[in-house]
Amino acid sequence: MLNSIDLNLDDNKLAIVGKALSSEVRIDIIKLLYRQEYNINEIAEKLELAPSSAAAHIRVLEEAGLIHTTLLPGIRGSMKLCTLQVERIGVSLQTKQISHQQIETIHMPIGNYVDYKVSPTCGIVSLKGPIDDEDEPRCFYNPERVQAKLLWLGDGYVEYRFPNNSIKSIEPSRIEISAELCSEDHDYNIDYPSDITLWINGIEVATWECPSDFGGRRGRLNPDWWPDKNSQYGMLKTWAITTDGIYLDDEKYTRKTIKEYALSEREYISVRIGVKENAIHKGGMNLFGNGFGDYEQDIVMKIYK
Repeated sequence: MLNSIDLNLDDNKLAIVGKALSSEVRIDIIKLLYRQEYNINEIAEKLELAPSSAAAHIRVLEEAGLIHTTLLPGIRGSMKLCTLQVERIGVSLQTKQISHQQIETIHMPIGNYVDYKVSPTCGIVSLKGPIDDEDEPRCFYNPERVQAKLLWLGDGYVEYRFPNNSIKSIEPSRIEISAELCSEDHDYNIDYPSDITLWINGIEVATWECPSDFGGRRGRLNPDWWPDKNSQYGMLKTWAITTDGIYLDDEKYTRKTIKEYALSEREYISVRIGVKENAIHKGGMNLFGNGFGDYEQDIVMKIYK
């Protein structure tokens, strides 16, 4: 069953989807896949494209979430089977932002965690290579962790502390936390769900059921040394805590409000990301920084005042 996507001006995915639909060739590919699945070589042949050009267009459509590719064995190596994921896209020109609002944006490198509890498989890497030994939880204390651009854990969490000095005298109306995430298996595993939870100041915000430890294609930003068999990219998820409820990617999750998180009472805002002990799908977590995956960002907090 094909999905529907509803976007607005506050959605991080709007520009990505807009870019994907800005090419007549990519629109022709969508028309083709609406009728049935094709591999990349078949698409190239039907649209009279070079296979490399077809593959590049497919990559843009996949990054936008409009199609899904599956790596299958072929006569000569492997081939990518392309499947349409979406049949309707709705775009609202509304925004929750008010012109007089001040928005403070804080970028937190993923290696700047202040606490953690992890179980194998686990590890941390920089753009240059691994940081200490793989599958050794103690290595998460390595001082070089501040250079981390990707970390993963089979179970547990990492915790960060964001400054809150700007909201000591101003009550925020909304706070957002976004990060690129996926599940964690030994190698990438498309069919490997994980329930990934966000906590603020020790209070649960919302849990996202991630469908996969994504792979089968390289992450857009991954350095050349990173093996193809490993986790490659995630999905960009946004948790929003507002005056009228909790939202996960603009879908209302609970009625719990921002006041319940006491954002200005401590000397910092604690943000914990991980897998609950009683999670239904304990599939671990990959957390991507600004040099790995598909999105050039670390953990981003936006405070609306």
